[in-house]
Amino acid sequence: MDETAKPSLLERLSQLMLREPEDRQQLVGLLHSAFERHILDGDALSMIEGVLQVSETRVADVMIPRSQMDMIDVEQAPEDFVPFVIETAHSRFPVYEGNRDNVIGILLAKDLLRFYAEESFDFRDMLRPAVFVPESKRLNVLLKEFRANRNHIAIVVDEYGGVAGLVTIEDVIEQIIGDIEDEFDFDETEDNILADRNGRFRVKAVTEIGDFNAHFDTAFPDHDHDTVGGLVLARFGRMPKRGESVLIDGMALQVIRADSRKIHTLLVERRSPASPAKEA
Repeated sequence: MDETAKPSLLERLSQLMLREPEDRQQLVGLLHSAFERHILDGDALSMIEGVLQVSETRVADVMIPRSQMDMIDVEQAPEDFVPFVIETAHSRFPVYEGNRDNVIGILLAKDLLRFYAEESFDFRDMLRPAVFVPESKRLNVLLKEFRANRNHIAIVVDEYGGVAGLVTIEDVIEQIIGDIEDEFDFDETEDNILADRNGRFRVKAVTEIGDFNAHFDTAFPDHDHDTVGGLVLARFGRMPKRGESVLIDGMALQVIRADSRKIHTLLVERRSPASPAKEA
């Protein structure tokens, strides 16, 4: 063995942690010390901290709340709900019967191909079983169950058995590795406002209102809110879902990325006076 070879990451971590930590706080301190000494990079430190945090986080902390769930009534005809499936662009949908607390299964969007390919189509027969979990379940336990059962979505129920929300495997994984980017995400090095080929703009919700006004020559008020996301949230009066839009002083702002806690990205377009839109 080459004695001049550099020690592996595991060997360097082992050397750093020869002093056994007495609790989680000391362990986190050792990990930060490893980062400061360039033994761990920032991404590795963030993921390890995420793994530690997952064991302390409950489903209720990360779930999509009931008010934001996109659900389908089993009594609807496919031709009525297919446009809704296309618009929301989810891969899985809870299906209920009678009321939203009575979830009877999960619809996989890909299974709708059978609606166009087969003469006989039974909506109920194609539903997958729904998995129910309590709000108090820890994320590390849920992730283990997701992997063992090959599930990607679970319905969260409250202490009375009512539907409180839903949680996906992506929600859990994001607690470890951070947000999973999609086509609407920004690179961190990009500007807060980016134009697309159609004359519209992708705008980070954290963009300061003053910067927004300077770019679009608008006069959005900034006395109550510092960011465009905060202004949009106030106009809705609730957390908007992806695809919802609001018109403010002739500017249409559509939410194209948001979670249960905050808005991330907006699609902005200037509307002419004749353009139909809902003023907030």
